[in-house]
Amino acid sequence: MTERTESDSRRLLRRLRDTLAEPGAGQERLDRIVRLIASSMGTEVCSVYLFRDDETLELCATEGLKRESVHKTRMKLGEGLVGRVAKTSSPVNTANAPAEKGFRYMPETGEEIYSSFLGVPIQRLGEKLGVLVVQSKEARSYSDDEIYALEVVAMVVAEMSELGAFIGEGDALAAPHKHAVMFRGGTGQEGAAEGRVWLHEPRVVIINPVGDDPVKEMERLNKAVADLRLSVDAMITTSDNGDAEQNQILEAYRMFANSRGWMRRMEEDIARGLSAEAAVEKEQSQARARLETVPDPYLRDRLHDLDDLSNRLLRILTGQGQDTGAEMPDNPILVARNIGPAELLDYGRKLKGVVLEEGSVGSHAAVVARALAIPLVIHAEKITTEALNGDHILVDGDQGMVHLRPDETVARHFREKIAMQAAAQSRYASLRDQPATDKAGTTIALHMNAGLMADLPSLAGSGAEGVGLFRTELQFLIRSHVPKRGELAALYARVMEAAHGKRVVFRTLDIGSDKVLPYMKRVEEPNPAMGWRAIRVGLDKPGVMRMQLQALIRAAAGRPLTVMFPFVAEMSEFTEARTMLIDEIENERSLGHKLPSILEVGAMLETPSLAFAPDAFFEMADFISIGGNDLKQFFFAADRENERVRKRYDMLNASFVTFLEKIVARCDRTGTPLSFCGEDAGRPVEALCLAAIGFRMLSMRPASIGPVKHLIRRVDLGALKAVMERARASGADNLRPAVMDWLSRQDV
Repeated sequence: MTERTESDSRRLLRRLRDTLAEPGAGQERLDRIVRLIASSMGTEVCSVYLFRDDETLELCATEGLKRESVHKTRMKLGEGLVGRVAKTSSPVNTANAPAEKGFRYMPETGEEIYSSFLGVPIQRLGEKLGVLVVQSKEARSYSDDEIYALEVVAMVVAEMSELGAFIGEGDALAAPHKHAVMFRGGTGQEGAAEGRVWLHEPRVVIINPVGDDPVKEMERLNKAVADLRLSVDAMITTSDNGDAEQNQILEAYRMFANSRGWMRRMEEDIARGLSAEAAVEKEQSQARARLETVPDPYLRDRLHDLDDLSNRLLRILTGQGQDTGAEMPDNPILVARNIGPAELLDYGRKLKGVVLEEGSVGSHAAVVARALAIPLVIHAEKITTEALNGDHILVDGDQGMVHLRPDETVARHFREKIAMQAAAQSRYASLRDQPATDKAGTTIALHMNAGLMADLPSLAGSGAEGVGLFRTELQFLIRSHVPKRGELAALYARVMEAAHGKRVVFRTLDIGSDKVLPYMKRVEEPNPAMGWRAIRVGLDKPGVMRMQLQALIRAAAGRPLTVMFPFVAEMSEFTEARTMLIDEIENERSLGHKLPSILEVGAMLETPSLAFAPDAFFEMADFISIGGNDLKQFFFAADRENERVRKRYDMLNASFVTFLEKIVARCDRTGTPLSFCGEDAGRPVEALCLAAIGFRMLSMRPASIGPVKHLIRRVDLGALKAVMERARASGADNLRPAVMDWLSRQDV
């Protein structure tokens, strides 16, 4: 790279900045930009294509092509060379454009006389905004320096577009962050909420992407990087807990912070004319673009590390920290790429909902959202780049949809839905003290799921008869170290006291899969959901489980104690875990401590294999609770975290219903109490069918108890069972149509 090239690049960027500073509407600015670039690069054509929607590019300005084609020429993502640049986020450089595979001739533009083509993406932090193109009659390939210069200009155009420099008529020139956007994600926690956006990590705004003095910008970058490295070193020092693997990950983080390649690329960007922060963001944008194409999970994690380091560096350079001074709005809806359980708990119940770009239905965030009883939508792709603090937002956790800046018609319909739900809940409140007894006199016990002390007030308010599942892992997930036995014993004692004598089923630590403790050695597994998790971890590493069992026994202090072991796949696992609990009871007896007045030891049936365990297992277990979420995914071989397949199965599939009936029959024969715990238990139609096939206890989120009880009290479960049996006998693959048809004819 010569000094002349560097000077030309800086001169072009300064001229670009001056052009952008001139008064005029968005279209005028774009027209001036394409003229400037064409003259500076010595090309006959320069054009800007911007997205008018997620799939369509529109020619918004040109120098050299026919003016009448502006805002008329459009193409789909991936269509033609321009569409290829947009789809791949990579430059296309060719001396003979018409000969290129995928070339599309646009006759209205008059581009048939041009041979060479160079197109680069206009993008910002992974968000695709458009394509910048230069063309010439001369058949030539553009040099690396020319490609680089055009990429730098495209990056500045992207920054100025983010700041609203090109607002004009039409969808492609619409003001950023102004129009209504709908995001279709996945359901992490059901419910609906209306509120205002609160960004967990507010975006850094770069006001001046062009640097006048490269020496000064280099000094700013060097100082900021030095500060960044010091902060990373401090993080490693304070996090050193003897875990070699965790320390190795942090060392990899430090390696990125000290990467000469990363530093060299940013220095080159500054030499080309960018400001220090613009240079950081340019490299960050390219890292995010690579993230979309890297399948290897390890490499993706490393690119995430680089992305996180870039964010830290940008905040140092701009002084824009996490606390921007903005006040949290009323009815805040948290919007984030992802969030840990401790951070989410810090926000507490002031949040009305949560929307994540990433996340999963079994993630820490989902567990906390359920505990806080707030709707959660996951996989809302790119919402953090679109949303601004204070934006009006509607969260539909039932459908996994988010409406950002909705129009009044959408908002009105949404409010009507919330009002109907509120009215229904007030009707259900009158049933709080009534039993869930059907018309024929069959009573179903309805219990609630919990995981925090804050859940326990719902025990009385919801009418739940007890806690069918208390998730104990949250207390482990929100700490940076293993909690002490005394802390856990005190917590479990408070839970029992808050239950006022009602039964509480404590599920032992369910970790592994996507619930990895911060201080636990991470094990890389090809399929964590079917790997080293839950009881398998407890039996292989019994220290923590023994400590938890001791805490539970001491918390009981003479009260009844109910313990449930998760993810049991075979009788020997349950036998070993149960023996461990009995041993701890004997140890506590020898120490003179009070023992539980009644001890119940049960298992969660989440794997099909356990349904076929010997009768001795069913006779030994004091109770069995079906974990419906996991059981379904293993029964159907369909990952519930995979949006492509998780909707392929249905609890009312005839085969699954038959399988559940066999479990009910086995438990009936051995006299083993059986319950069903999971999302389906809280869905009224599914809950009704579970009760019809013989489940006499269901455990669900507190808000579901009213709707489920209401429906049970208005039907005859025996009649419903007959409907299900007739549908299955007729060869129906799914019983839902027959059930819904029958319900439509009932007074419900």
